Amino acid sequence: MYELPELDFDYDALEPHMDEETLKIHHGKHHAAYVKKFNDSVEGTEYEKVELRDLIVDLDKIKGDIQTPIRNAGGGAYNHSFFWEILTPEKDSGEPLENTAKAINESFGSYDEFKKQFSEAALTVFGSGWAWLVVGEKGLEIVKTPNQDNPMSVGLKPILVIDIWEHAYYLKYRNLRPDYIEAFFNIINWKAVEKKFLE
Repeated sequence: MYELPELDFDYDALEPHMDEETLKIHHGKHHAAYVKKFNDSVEGTEYEKVELRDLIVDLDKIKGDIQTPIRNAGGGAYNHSFFWEILTPEKDSGEPLENTAKAINESFGSYDEFKKQFSEAALTVFGSGWAWLVVGEKGLEIVKTPNQDNPMSVGLKPILVIDIWEHAYYLKYRNLRPDYIEAFFNIINWKAVEKKFLE
């Protein structure tokens, strides 16, 4: 059974960048629904006791109709858990820590250039999806995934993500996705990103 994780902060803690109502619905309704659908889909199957992360990594090895709910509901459950981990209510989330900062500079030239490219990727996600910072074969890369897909399924290691589904921002930002993306940089938990980078 995959469990809905508790947040490390209160629903109103990310104000004004992420509003309390959105967070309540996003975590308590949307994320909870993905968790339930995933658990229901694998109950009684050979995948019931397999770690969700392992299922996502080996998604292409899963055959039959069960792959779709694992991809969609399982991906939704895992991606959202990842998203909450890299958010922080600290008023000044600052910039990347030592190892991540060095890797960002090596791959993008500077933090400002990374921010520009990451924002552009998030802005240009078509429909619903995610923009990720991942560790690839040649350093850090920015990738986009549709729906609830995850870069781990294609051998990449994610360390940062922004949710671009409209339910993540529409109550506060309406159709102004660029404003939501800009606000996101104020609540990144760079300690968590650094930890993921070093894992």
